[in-house]
Amino acid sequence: MRGHDIESRAEKGNRTPAENSYAIEDRERNWISWLIPVFVVANVAMFVVVMYFNNCPKRIGSSRGFGDGDGKCVARFLGRFSFQPLGENPLFGPSSSTLDRFGGLNWEKVVHQHQGWRLISCMWLHAGILHLLANMLSLIFIGIRLEQYYGFVRIGIIYLLSGFGGSILSSLFIRNSISVGASGALFGLLGAMLSELITNWSIYTNKVAALLTLIVIVVINLAVGILPHVDNFAHIGGFLTGILLGFILLPRPQYGWLERHGLPAGVRVSSKYKAYQYVLCVVSLILVIAGFAVGLVMLFRGVNAYERCHWCRYASCVPTSKWKCDDT
Repeated sequence: MRGHDIESRAEKGNRTPAENSYAIEDRERNWISWLIPVFVVANVAMFVVVMYFNNCPKRIGSSRGFGDGDGKCVARFLGRFSFQPLGENPLFGPSSSTLDRFGGLNWEKVVHQHQGWRLISCMWLHAGILHLLANMLSLIFIGIRLEQYYGFVRIGIIYLLSGFGGSILSSLFIRNSISVGASGALFGLLGAMLSELITNWSIYTNKVAALLTLIVIVVINLAVGILPHVDNFAHIGGFLTGILLGFILLPRPQYGWLERHGLPAGVRVSSKYKAYQYVLCVVSLILVIAGFAVGLVMLFRGVNAYERCHWCRYASCVPTSKWKCDDT
C-alpha cells in the first residue's frame, strides 16, 4: 500500500448515486446561499427605482432610446412605472436617457468625463423587464449552486470581477450606445464553471457529458449575442475573466490530502493540489492582472479596438437581410 496513489485508488472505487456527478465527496461543508439572492434583490430593487424616476407619462415627449420616442407608454395603468413605447424600448423598460442618468455604460463619459464608476454601476441596471427576468433566472440557476459549494467570497469575487472585465471589453469596442446588464457577470460564472470542470477533472465521473453540456450552453448564449442591440463583448469579456478566475479560486483539493489524517502510517499523502492546478492558477493570475491593466490603459487612452481588430465587429453583430448592425 505504501507505493499506491490514494487519489487514483479512490477514483476506481464504487460510487453511490448520492455522490451525483462527483466521484468523491471532499467533505467540504455546503454553505447557505445568501449572496446570490441579495444580488437578485438588488437588481430588482434597482430596476424599480429606475422605473420610478423614468416616469414615462411625464417624460415620453423628451425621451430618447431605440426609436424616435413616438407612441404611448405601455401598461399605462402602472402610472409612473409604465414602460416606454415599444418602438423606443422593445424590452419593456425605461428610456436610454434614464439608464444613462443612473450609470449606464457610456464610453464618452467613462473616457472623457472620468466616470470610471460606470464600469461597475452598469452591472446593476437592466434595459427592461424581459432583460431583467432572463438575467435573474440565469443568476439563480447558476449562482446558487456555485455559492453553496464554494462560498460567497469566491463566487462574489468572480461575479463582480467578471462583470468589470465585461464592461472593459465592451467599452473598448462600443462607443455609440449605452450598455447595461449583469450579462458579463453571468457569463463569468459560466466561465468559472468551465474552468472548475477542467481543473477538477479527476473527480468528475461523466466528464465528457458535463463538458459538452456546458460548452453547448455557452455557445448558444454567445450565438444569441450576435443579434443587434445585444452587447456580446460584455459576454465575451465576462466569460474570459470567469475562466481565469475559476482556475485561481475554484480548484478542489485531492482526495488523498483530504483523507491524510486517517491514513495508515507510511502511506504517501499527495499534496493539496495537483501540479497542473498550481500551473493553471499562476498563469491565470498573471493573465488576469495583465488583461485588466492593458484593458484599462487602452480604454482611458481612448483606443478604438476596432482599429486593431477589424473583424471583431462580427463577434457582437452579424448583419443579415433581416437586420442591420449599429455603426460602431
